[in-house]
Amino acid sequence: MRRNKQAFDSRVDYSVILPVFFLLVISLVAIYIATKNDYPNSVTMVMIQQGIWIFLGCLISLVVMLFSTEFLWKTTPYLYGFGLALMVLPLIFFSPQVVASTGAKNWVTIGSVTLFQPSEFMKISYILLLARVTVWFHQRNRQTTLRDDWRLLALYALITLPVMILLGLQKDLGTAMVFMAILAGLILVSGISWWIILPVIGAIALFAGLFMLIFLLPNGKEFLYHMGMDTYQINRISAWLDPFSFADTIAYQQTQGMVSIGSGGLTGKGFNHLELSVPVRESDMIFTVIAEDFGFIGAAVTLTLYLLLIYRMLRVTLESNNRFYTYISAGFIMMILFHIFENIGAAIGILPLTGIPLPFISQGGSSLISNLIGVGLVLSMAYQNELAREKEIDQHFSRKKA
Repeated sequence: MRRNKQAFDSRVDYSVILPVFFLLVISLVAIYIATKNDYPNSVTMVMIQQGIWIFLGCLISLVVMLFSTEFLWKTTPYLYGFGLALMVLPLIFFSPQVVASTGAKNWVTIGSVTLFQPSEFMKISYILLLARVTVWFHQRNRQTTLRDDWRLLALYALITLPVMILLGLQKDLGTAMVFMAILAGLILVSGISWWIILPVIGAIALFAGLFMLIFLLPNGKEFLYHMGMDTYQINRISAWLDPFSFADTIAYQQTQGMVSIGSGGLTGKGFNHLELSVPVRESDMIFTVIAEDFGFIGAAVTLTLYLLLIYRMLRVTLESNNRFYTYISAGFIMMILFHIFENIGAAIGILPLTGIPLPFISQGGSSLISNLIGVGLVLSMAYQNELAREKEIDQHFSRKKA
């Protein structure tokens, strides 16, 4: 019994768990400060909810860690189909008030109760199916040509298109960008030729430049509006380009966040000392709480924990001989990186606001549980690596005895 316990402990990669643990501690502290200042009557309820979500996420992560490769491989198509079905729900069950404030139908709301955001769980299912299809394709095509690369891209497009259609109906551009980042990560590690990748990057850069040129023209915003671009999206880009010209209106959240971060200085104002009003700082703008109360040092510690987590996930990935897990890890790392870059970039003003939460720290259950499931998949990779090593050692000693 003790031998089994020691074997289990040796298979768990605590170097991945520790950064996540400290990020969750920062989350509880930051959410408490934000709620205490903005919604003092709801502190107890918010903290209990967040604690429950953390507990559920950790429990699910532990279960996922114990999944075998075969089980994960077989269930992936069903998880993808289930994820698509969940993403239809916000189009039916939504709150007009939430849609009016955010411009998107991305939350399942029944009555006055907002339940969850299906697209957060779809990210994991999407990563799993991309990884499965990539492995399956390479198993069937040992020597790939440019034509084979285009075929693989076509398979990626078939997987991505239903997700993008549903996100388009939900008008959730921010989440759509996350899925594109995941896809980009898988394309880079899947072995697709740079003769295809570079022209695509060039086309995207050209399109982005053309879009910004049109946007900055005198009648450009009106033209884009008539082409189908939503008003809230136009406002967010305008607020990003010149925030302090709209500081009292559409850029209020962004400018207040930037001033809040700057006011923290080197060491911050101290625990529970928020002097500026920043809308939704318990979720999308949680980084402003860390920077204002704990300053540059607190922000640097948070970023260091993220870097340590990503480094450890990369190490586990490089040590794995299982290509399925390698592609899963690559997709999850890209997802986390994009979330961090976009959320903090928006908070400090170098990127437009998109409503993307900060991993493991922002208030909310859907994103937190989804991220912890991703950590569980990385831990499963480390767990399977250790199992494979133990099997090799047992086989070696069995041959030696024979």
